[in-house]
Amino acid sequence: MVLGEPQILGQLKSAFALANACGAVGLELAPAFRQVFAVAKRVRSGTAIGQNPVSVAFAAVSLAQRLFSDLASARVLLVGAGTTIELAAKHLKETGASQLTVANRTLDRANELAGGLGAHAMLLADLPQRLAEFDIVISSTASQLPLIGKGMVEQAMRERKRKPMFMVDMAVPRDIEAQVAELPDAYLYTVDDLNGIIDQNVRLRENEADKALEIIARGVAHYEVRLRERDIADLVVAYRNNTEALCDEQLKKARQMLAAGGDAEQVLESFSRALARKMMHQPSVAMRAAAAQNDESLLQAARKLFGLGEDDSGQRNVDEI
Repeated sequence: MVLGEPQILGQLKSAFALANACGAVGLELAPAFRQVFAVAKRVRSGTAIGQNPVSVAFAAVSLAQRLFSDLASARVLLVGAGTTIELAAKHLKETGASQLTVANRTLDRANELAGGLGAHAMLLADLPQRLAEFDIVISSTASQLPLIGKGMVEQAMRERKRKPMFMVDMAVPRDIEAQVAELPDAYLYTVDDLNGIIDQNVRLRENEADKALEIIARGVAHYEVRLRERDIADLVVAYRNNTEALCDEQLKKARQMLAAGGDAEQVLESFSRALARKMMHQPSVAMRAAAAQNDESLLQAARKLFGLGEDDSGQRNVDEI
């Protein structure tokens, strides 16, 4: 797992979407996943943890940018059609490179990758005749033997009239003979050379990790509050239902009294006092029991719930309670 890379989060989102579509996400998991995704979004936008890629492919493109101020005018050859080359092509497009060519053993696979990039395709077999066309060569294949030898590059450099060529060999074992580095104006870099850039970006990401952890901690705390609020929801609903039932009961009696010709003022006073007694009865019983048992925590909770201070004598009007 690479610090700051979005692939794991992407896999998690895909898994959640699939589970949700299958009806396998319950009331516990759904809000937890949504909170994870929300916090992850805040981490990406609130830190630079994902702004310094640490892949070999990105390091190769970073080196190319150092040597070519304008990648849009550079002719780039991508040797191979695997995941690493595809990632390098993506980074190149993001930096403005537009003249891309993909070389592969089979033209079908080269066309498949090139088509999604707006690039050209060619066969590896044509490399000796066409290598001189390119300013940048990035290679990553599974070949057990070098595909580009010193002689091939030497011939290409003569055709280029010593115009520099930047070459990055990301393959293990190497695709480009090490002796190519001996040629004037041929700048060859290997995986070992890219490690410095990768290490630097890892350190930058590690510096951002502390900020990310702070955001995550706040997200966890917020979610814990929501869980506690959810746990108390049933109690709140039960309390409200009980209060409404008491109101309905006393309202029914008041209406009956009015229908029987009772004085409206007296009926209202009777209604309000009866309702207050009903609502205060159970809390009063509980507080007396708490006092008898010296349960100060419950008494403190009662004071907080009912807005009472330590010195309140309890001689308030019913309307204030």
